[in-house]
Amino acid sequence: MTINTPRIILVTGPARSGKSEWAETLAMQMNQPVIYVATAIANPDDVEWLTRIEKHRQRRPVEWTTRLVPVEMAATIRNYADSSCCLLVDSLGTWVANLLEQNEADWEKTLQDLLNSLVQTAGCVIFVAEETGWGVVPAYPIGRLFRDRLGELVRKIGIIANIVYLVTGGHVLNLSALGSPLQK
Repeated sequence: MTINTPRIILVTGPARSGKSEWAETLAMQMNQPVIYVATAIANPDDVEWLTRIEKHRQRRPVEWTTRLVPVEMAATIRNYADSSCCLLVDSLGTWVANLLEQNEADWEKTLQDLLNSLVQTAGCVIFVAEETGWGVVPAYPIGRLFRDRLGELVRKIGIIANIVYLVTGGHVLNLSALGSPLQK
């Protein structure tokens, strides 16, 4: 599969489902330079987290450029997403977690700024997003806030995306071919 037209692609699914690998495969198929937008903040005291980050690094082709973007996603899309390259954002869940301290008004501005940047982009942007709302409602307010913000973000990007994939159980489902987006 070769994709030649600029588009917004959303790859979503549960933990350890292969979302990132599928998104990386799609990025390689674009036949364009890839900018990998890493949202994780490396914590030198968290060896397990550093191991996860390194596993992702080792999987990426050496010719890809990596940008560390824990917060400024809309600006990154405006500055780097054009018709000459493909942005691969991994992941929206980590990005949302980095912004949990924002109050509701600031979060709404951040969310709208991101969506506006996507509507205006001429380039390809592939998002990896975790599905967190399929389980028990979190017992703590911060967990509920994370789940609700990520769920809303994934839904809004899914509505404007050209293609939405669900990766689960070792399979990739093209939700765009199987269903219809809800209205905004």
